Amino acid sequence: MTIDVKYFASLRDRLGRAEDRLDPVGELTVAGVWAALWPETPLPPNTLAAVNMEYAEPTQTVRDGDEVAFFPPVTGG
Repeated sequence: MTIDVKYFASLRDRLGRAEDRLDPVGELTVAGVWAALWPETPLPPNTLAAVNMEYAEPTQTVRDGDEVAFFPPVTGG
């Protein structure tokens, strides 16, 4: 199982990289993807996530081949 993970905007800057690849054993949720890659760093409050370019809740299950993206809240005007 391989999951591509991308970080955007201030998260990318804070983490020091734009992407990761995760080869987990067993089923994961979006929150579990973050925890597997950043066990010492809690998911920042209000962080948005997407699975395959669609907004996702932290409890959504991630499948083999999925792309998970994390990004800060977006504002517009």
